[in-house]
Amino acid sequence: MKDLHTLDKYRLVEDERRIAGVNGDNGCGYFKVFVNGRSFFCVASDGGGWDHVSIHPKNQKRCPSWDEMCAIKDMFFGPEETVVQYHPPKSKYVNIHPYVLHLWRPNNGAEIPMPPISFV
Repeated sequence: MKDLHTLDKYRLVEDERRIAGVNGDNGCGYFKVFVNGRSFFCVASDGGGWDHVSIHPKNQKRCPSWDEMCAIKDMFFGPEETVVQYHPPKSKYVNIHPYVLHLWRPNNGAEIPMPPISFV
């Protein structure tokens, strides 16, 4: 994940937006970003061996589109970093908010396997 201080102009620091009692750091924080004039709330973290960004459109009852997720991925991750959206087994499914999507990347040096480009 990028150093999140590069996104400080989008960082929310109001008391109700603090993560674990702090305004965030280079690896975590709460942000309001914009894609094509639409605003999105993003929560980023880098704990437990994972870089993670959750994304939901502000005041819209819909999930982010593919293009919006790509734009937000580029804000938080480098161009050559692979990230994934998981579809877990039903027995492990958690849905706290109906319009949130997540980007995940292991930050412990493990690579995410990808199919050969010719398969895509």
